[in-house]
Formats: sequence, structure tokens, C-alpha cells
Amino acid sequence: MTVTQGTIHAVIGPNGAGKSTLLNVLSGLHRPASGGIRFDGHELTRMPPHAIARLGIARSFQNVALSSGQTVLQSLLLGCHQRMTAGPVRTGLRLPGARREERRERARAVAEAGRFGLSGVLDRPVAQLSYGDRKRVDLARAMCADPRLILLDEPVAGLNAAETAAVAELIRGLRDEAGVTVVLVEHDMTMVMRLADRITVLDFGRCIADGPPEAIQDHPDVLRAYLGAPA
Repeated sequence: MTVTQGTIHAVIGPNGAGKSTLLNVLSGLHRPASGGIRFDGHELTRMPPHAIARLGIARSFQNVALSSGQTVLQSLLLGCHQRMTAGPVRTGLRLPGARREERRERARAVAEAGRFGLSGVLDRPVAQLSYGDRKRVDLARAMCADPRLILLDEPVAGLNAAETAAVAELIRGLRDEAGVTVVLVEHDMTMVMRLADRITVLDFGRCIADGPPEAIQDHPDVLRAYLGAPA
């Protein structure tokens, strides 16, 4: 598959098709047995996750991966970590450069909180938030890394219709306003068809279709994978 810069590229398929595995490979959590992944001229297949993140690739998780003991602000600052250079000594000594860096990243975290409607809960522990708000924190933390490419693993799973519509608008804003390229794994087909510029369909780890939404929705191989072959 090829993802075009500045687009929302959805990856869909039945359960077990390999969608989350694909995101784990793209972010360096898993290594592929063969093949390659290229991003802006870099081969990613042998790079560790932190090096991939520094290239400008961030992700959210299917099962929200947040520390329940942290506040929302602390969670967002964690997303800023890979850009910070002061190190433990300069930070511990509170040297001017470290303080400037901390102020800069705190301001970024506060700004992202505003984008995702979290300004009023910055000091609240993540454990006290609703599931929908925790999903927003997960997305905002990924954006705090200042990514060029963001990998979203089922961002609306478990959300109601109103929450789903709100998150869909946030994702559209990432592309249209922040200029971020989005790879979206999602089961909500209504959302995917309205949001995606292009769709790749996986079945048992194999690409069976790739194209714009209008070419995918009636594709015979896609219908067969989802609904089964006719008798």
C-alpha cells in the first residue's frame, strides 16, 4: 500500500485481517518477516520505535494505553517527551534552557488540549474521565509529538453516535488544519466511507482491494470477505 501525504488513508477488514498488526509493524513494535516500509526516504523495518517516533510518526491505541495515575496534562506532556533535549541533569538543576523547554512543551500540551476539548480537565486524573474523554486524551497525546503521520487504531470503538461524529471531525481537522497524514484502522464503515480519501482492504494479512471509497464499497472481493461467498 502507498499512503499519499496529506490524506486520510483507511485500512479495513474483518476481525483478524491484520489491521492492528500492520500498525504495530509501521510503528516498530513488530518486525516484518519480509518486505519493507519506507517513510520519507527512511527504511523503517529495522528501526526501534523511539527512532521511528522521532521521524514524525505517532499513534493511538485500540485499547486506550494511558497511565490512570497521571493527570491529563501529565499524559499530554509524555507525548512531548521525544522532542525534549535537556536531559535529567539540566532538568534536575533547573537550568534556564531546561526551563524554557519545559514552558514550550507545556504550552504545546495546553494547546492540544484545547483542540481536543480537554482544557477543563487538565488537572484531573485520567482514571476519573469517561471512556470518550480518555480516547480524546490518547489522540491529543499522539498529536503532542508533532507528527507528520499519525496511526489511529479504532479511535471511535466503544463511542456513541455523538462522540463518534465529534472524533471524526477532529480527525478531519488533523488533515485539513494541521496538515497531518492519517492512517486510520476502523470498523465503523459509515465513518470510513465519509472520512477516507483512500481505503486499503485486508483479509488474512493480504491486500484484496485498494482505492477511493466509491470503488471499495461494491468491490466483489470486499463483499465476499465481509459477507461470505454466495451459495
